[in-house]
Amino acid sequence: QVQLVESGGGLVQAGGSLRLSCAASGLTFGRYCMGWFRQAPGKEREFVAAIDRSAVSTLFADSVKGRFTISRDNAKSTVYLQMNSLKPEDTAVYYCAADFLGFSRSSLDYEYWGQGTQVTVSS
Repeated sequence: QVQLVESGGGLVQAGGSLRLSCAASGLTFGRYCMGWFRQAPGKEREFVAAIDRSAVSTLFADSVKGRFTISRDNAKSTVYLQMNSLKPEDTAVYYCAADFLGFSRSSLDYEYWGQGTQVTVSS
């Protein structure tokens, strides 16, 4: 059974930092591209960042470029999202997801999802 478990969310002041982690089990982690998405109340889920299988290539939403970084440790089956210079508009539930077939910004391409972790940025 595939499980993706996010952690590291919380409440932070604007300008602060958080590091999210997503631990995967039940799949061959190194064969999957990994992504982070977020969903704010009343809004659709949106792409945040993705990293390819070997951590050579990354993708970022324009709204987080230069502030967020994504990384992975295939030996630990874990993907990370380092979030710096956080803004109130970054407040959302953050989800990690696994994509076997591609390297995508589209949530439709991701086969497995975690339950999410709440990030709240106060002004």
